[in-house]
Amino acid sequence: MSKVKNLLSVMGLLACGFFFLTSLSHEGTLTEATDVVYSEWQNVMHAPEGRVDRQVKVVDIGNSNVAVGVLFRDKIEANDEPVSGIVHNHVSEVYYITKGSGVLVTGGTLLGRNDIPANTDIVEVLVGESFSTSVARGDGQVREVRQGDIVVIPAGVFHGWHSVDSRVEMISIRPDPEEVLPVGYVNPYTE
Repeated sequence: MSKVKNLLSVMGLLACGFFFLTSLSHEGTLTEATDVVYSEWQNVMHAPEGRVDRQVKVVDIGNSNVAVGVLFRDKIEANDEPVSGIVHNHVSEVYYITKGSGVLVTGGTLLGRNDIPANTDIVEVLVGESFSTSVARGDGQVREVRQGDIVVIPAGVFHGWHSVDSRVEMISIRPDPEEVLPVGYVNPYTE
């Protein structure tokens, strides 16, 4: 239970800081907060359907939106092939690792570009306009992350996994200053 309290404390601090800084110019225009309780994001994380990246909620915070998503990656064996990943053009992500560990790569020299079609849930619901790509092994910022770590990934920065030990799970706070995500979205598995 203390892990859950620590997780909720860290997420609360991140969210409070973000909401405070982004809502200064809209003081008094919003009158309610939005909760994303443990059971909601856990239900979405472990839902029987869906992809490895799942949106929980998208919320209007005055001068922009913020989304809360959950992601997981199952075991990935390290090899010499390029690291596959994604770049989001307008939406940043703050990963909070809730379970497991792995080697995450950010940045680096991109090896091509494959735009993700606009009519997919990746673009329409999860992270807005994005493209898949890869970087050479060892290129970019390579670091091991584990439960309790936080990684801030600005819009436009490549991110992908070099390896995952068994399974890594994370919460993603997604600032959406250009309001490209569907405000009011609530994943049906939250209940």
